[in-house]
Amino acid sequence: MCGLFGIYGHRDAARLCYLGLYALQHRGEGGAGIASYGNGQVKIHKGVGLASEVFDEGKIRTLKGHLAIGHVHYSTTGESTLRNVEPFLVDYLKGPIAVAHNGSLTNGHKLRHELEKEGSLLQTITDSEIIVHLLAKANKRSLKEDIIWTLSQLEGAYSLLLTIGDLLVGIRDPKGFKPLALGKFRNAYVLASEACALDLIQATYLREIEPGEVIFINKDGIENFKPLSPSKYSHCIFEYIYFARPDSNIFGQNVYLARKNLGRRLAIEHPVEADLVMPLPDSGNYAALGFAEQSRLPYELGVVRNHYVGRTFIQPAQPIRDFKVKLKLNPIREVLRNKRIVIVEDSIVRGTTSRSRVKTLRKAGAKEIHMRVSCPPIRFPCFYGVDFPTKEELIASKFSIDQIREFMNLDSLGYLSQEGMLEAMPLPKEDFCTACFDGLYPVEPVGTAGVFIRNKKNIPGG
Repeated sequence: MCGLFGIYGHRDAARLCYLGLYALQHRGEGGAGIASYGNGQVKIHKGVGLASEVFDEGKIRTLKGHLAIGHVHYSTTGESTLRNVEPFLVDYLKGPIAVAHNGSLTNGHKLRHELEKEGSLLQTITDSEIIVHLLAKANKRSLKEDIIWTLSQLEGAYSLLLTIGDLLVGIRDPKGFKPLALGKFRNAYVLASEACALDLIQATYLREIEPGEVIFINKDGIENFKPLSPSKYSHCIFEYIYFARPDSNIFGQNVYLARKNLGRRLAIEHPVEADLVMPLPDSGNYAALGFAEQSRLPYELGVVRNHYVGRTFIQPAQPIRDFKVKLKLNPIREVLRNKRIVIVEDSIVRGTTSRSRVKTLRKAGAKEIHMRVSCPPIRFPCFYGVDFPTKEELIASKFSIDQIREFMNLDSLGYLSQEGMLEAMPLPKEDFCTACFDGLYPVEPVGTAGVFIRNKKNIPGG
């Protein structure tokens, strides 16, 4: 999913950008980078790992300037290497350009093939480099025309930040797959994937960048335009279910309240006789709270999370995920012993993580274990930047709900219905992409069932 942060008009732009990335760290742990502009020069630093590992005081001081963009990298296929960490920086006819991308181009493989056929030498396997090459290829009369032409070539999900000379550019795809917010900090303007990053630096939230909108920010202020035809919205519903921080407002609405609503609806659809309701921290916390309130059952924290271990779902390889599951959660045996417990999970993707957790809870003495999931079964791959790359890796695409229950050694298993999920959302159901649940893709991927994403290693920009 990746996280983006950009700021224009502050003498300590890189430091504020670093703080913004720190707030967005949950959106990607594979790498972090910042590009800054000042006195006619572009400086960049990036590396593999968490933002706190990539940057220190000395490195931030070298990134002088009043303009900066930053990126935290979410690796979908294990390619957490330095060459794929963003921002991506190149020299361009109209000035140095840095780009940071959140999303995935569904025609990225096709565009890459066409560029290479015409003689372009691509150095990375990110969509972001494709976008830069298209900008260079446009060669229109103005930068605005270059951007309009480039966007006309792109299909799929993209929220973009670009620096082109003394200009900060924010772009959101016409369907609005990924979030992008606008804020103001004193006299500086800020762009960020989530409002929580604005809160950290005490910036004022102004509004969301609208789907299909391009915004220019420079010394003269803000200019915005919509170069592409209006489209039906396809907001990623997984932002509400899992990815976004609960203290963020996404697509104009609060994430915490949406997750509680999912839990309430889940309790109505799948009630269970039990002694307590518990989440598996942290992403299941708020749906579990809603489930407990609706069920009038005690809400307990039956496991303790080690907060120095990252999010297991977004780790690039299964062995790393498995090991981090063991490090991450430790059961409180006195709470669980001889109890009938309801675990509320936000989602089940591969099933291996949940199975390991259930095994741990059995060993801790739980008498019965019932699992409730606050979204429908994930049966289809995502081509817009979420790590559901192939159907073979999705447990619900191969097995029935009862078979999944047996695999995870549960006493019962219940998923929220798609209708219930959509009714619990704070926006009209028509505004969401639900392709991972029903296979109805709002933008068809170019390729055979998305196989190119794995075989050709077409890595999303974020």
